[in-house]
Amino acid sequence: MLELYNTLTREKSALVSHEKGRFSIYTCGPTVYRDAHIGNLRSYLMADWIRRTLLLLGNEVTHIKNITDVGHMRQEVLEQGEDKVIAAAIAEGKTPAQIAEFYTRRFLDDEAAINILPANEFPKATDHVEEMVEIIESLLTSSLAYEVEGNIYFDVNAFPTYGNLSGNIHESQLHEAVRVEADPLKKDPRDFTLWKKAEAGRSLKWASPWGYGFPGWHIECSAMSIKYLGRNIDVHTGGVDNIFPHHEGEIAQSEGYTGRPVVSHWVHGQHLLADGVKMAKSSGNAFIVSDLLDRGIDPLAFRYLCMTARYRTRINFTFTSLKACETALNKLRRQYVRFNNAKALNNNDEKIDEWNKRLLDRVCEDLDMPGLLDGVWRLVESSDIDDYGKAVVMSKMDQLMGLGLDSTTNMYDLPEIIVSKSEDRAALRAASEYDGSDQIRNEIEAAGYIVEDSREYSVIRSKDPSEIREEKWKTISSSAEVSSNICEKSVFPITVGVVVTGFPEDTRRCVSSVIKWTESDDTEILILDNGSSDSTGEMLEELSAQHNNLKVIHADHTLGDGAAKNILLKLASGEIFILLDPSVEIKGNFVDRIEELLKSPEVGIAGLAGLRTKDLLHFHDGEGESGRMDAMQGYCFAIRRQDVARVGLMRESFRYYRNLDLDFSFQFKEKGFSIIADHTLPMELHEHRGWTALSEGERDELSKKNYGRFLKKWRNRTDLLISTT
Repeated sequence: MLELYNTLTREKSALVSHEKGRFSIYTCGPTVYRDAHIGNLRSYLMADWIRRTLLLLGNEVTHIKNITDVGHMRQEVLEQGEDKVIAAAIAEGKTPAQIAEFYTRRFLDDEAAINILPANEFPKATDHVEEMVEIIESLLTSSLAYEVEGNIYFDVNAFPTYGNLSGNIHESQLHEAVRVEADPLKKDPRDFTLWKKAEAGRSLKWASPWGYGFPGWHIECSAMSIKYLGRNIDVHTGGVDNIFPHHEGEIAQSEGYTGRPVVSHWVHGQHLLADGVKMAKSSGNAFIVSDLLDRGIDPLAFRYLCMTARYRTRINFTFTSLKACETALNKLRRQYVRFNNAKALNNNDEKIDEWNKRLLDRVCEDLDMPGLLDGVWRLVESSDIDDYGKAVVMSKMDQLMGLGLDSTTNMYDLPEIIVSKSEDRAALRAASEYDGSDQIRNEIEAAGYIVEDSREYSVIRSKDPSEIREEKWKTISSSAEVSSNICEKSVFPITVGVVVTGFPEDTRRCVSSVIKWTESDDTEILILDNGSSDSTGEMLEELSAQHNNLKVIHADHTLGDGAAKNILLKLASGEIFILLDPSVEIKGNFVDRIEELLKSPEVGIAGLAGLRTKDLLHFHDGEGESGRMDAMQGYCFAIRRQDVARVGLMRESFRYYRNLDLDFSFQFKEKGFSIIADHTLPMELHEHRGWTALSEGERDELSKKNYGRFLKKWRNRTDLLISTT
């Protein structure tokens, strides 16, 4: 019997179906105005493993996964004007229906790529507005909802158990949780929209008893789950970000409509992190399945990766960890093929049943997929069951894991020419003619095969795709992969570090100017190629080959700005570390002046352009002035490397560059250091691509997020400002 944690009861309990031997599962599906990122797909994998487990236990399962093609209302502000589907359609020159169909197909292809079983039905929100209206009418009749000027709102105060799922049970907590713009039409800010009156010019709208309008976000799942699964739903799944407000609202609507509980078991999967923060498009760290395919990585490696952690724990995704999982998956496939090619040596039935039960029991303990994976590898190494028996168990368990072991191509099935070469090589090895055998080995491996020698025999197999994949250069996925030199003795007087994200001409201009105006024997130059997709990486490799002290580090994707700069801080071995923005062009000897500014132990940061403020709310530049500042802009940021051990690294929650320089400046000020600007430093500032490459909306959103992080930590530290000292 499968036990799962129930978000509503806050305890693990066995799944019990309303109809013996038949389970119903409803999963909140995608909103199809853009690709689902792999963080979204993690929650769909969780639902898939629940379904597969119930099937393996001998049950019938009906699985419904909705398609939101209306545009959901995560924030009230999205209700003012066209929804996201329409906005995306306009941008791409398509109708809402066309763009929804396009991304629906992409989603289904992505699920197939990671071997998620197709749901029994994928109902679309636009096909079920009639059912939504029916529920809304019922809620109005029972006084659980109210109408204001053609808008219908759910009355939270009329539903006493609202908040039980999320734990936001007190009025103050609910107000805090509802981070939306105030709607003056609501009785209570916590009330949520069931139906919104269509404003003038809105194209996606429906007729209703209250006039033309469109449904709120939550109502669609109540309508479709009840229509397809009835009023007794065994399991409802989603991600933790669905708990509030979506599932909280869904419970209120569904139970208000039916008069009793509808869902027996609420199951939620945790976030997939990237670079240590929640994966999201707005953070620039939302990877999709095509990103894996473009890198030549098997998508099933992502499925394997998600098996390495419990569904209620977070995973930090990196391409390094994904590639490690791909290697492990390919090894497991090879073991399965080898076992499947073996003959049964004795009666394995008892051992097969024992292993099947042992492994399935692990999964039934709150969907312990890491336990299952560990158990399968223990099976591989076990001596209490023969190889063929292992293959039988692995095949059975793969009905649950979904790694497609049964469809693995036999990598040991060799063409005649390779078999012939292998026989010739074996004869040469037996005659101790190792030069000749090595030559044949090289020929075999050049043809795309791996030779695995042991003392007794050799095994030849075709290479895995990951073994054929050619990497242009070694890459890193996170700052955690870099060992720190911060506490090590300095090797150079100066290290200059630059983070570049493409734009090869800008990069060449900046780096070449640094080379021109520094002494090669005294200066270390570190360049982080931060996931550039143009010719920047190749150009940097050429420069590195020409200059001994220039080192290039390549990231396999665009890291957050804090993480990228921390990599350079950790790798630097100069007594003074000078961080430059690639928009900077050096025009003269800048090093001597920086060394002079940092001679005083009281000075923590020296640079070109400082900032001043009186209240932490309004920063302005020094208007060409030099002297003490409240913060240093990131164009040029010079520090003594030894001070980093005391001050700490940059906060990696800052994925965008804006306001990270303020935050790092205040880390120094908190430790008693002052900040000095010299506007005469010989530097010319060119176009700042980190700003101009983004749209105005993107710049505003990212800047506000970072400024919020800054204020949250420093808003009460006005004592650190030069105006107070």
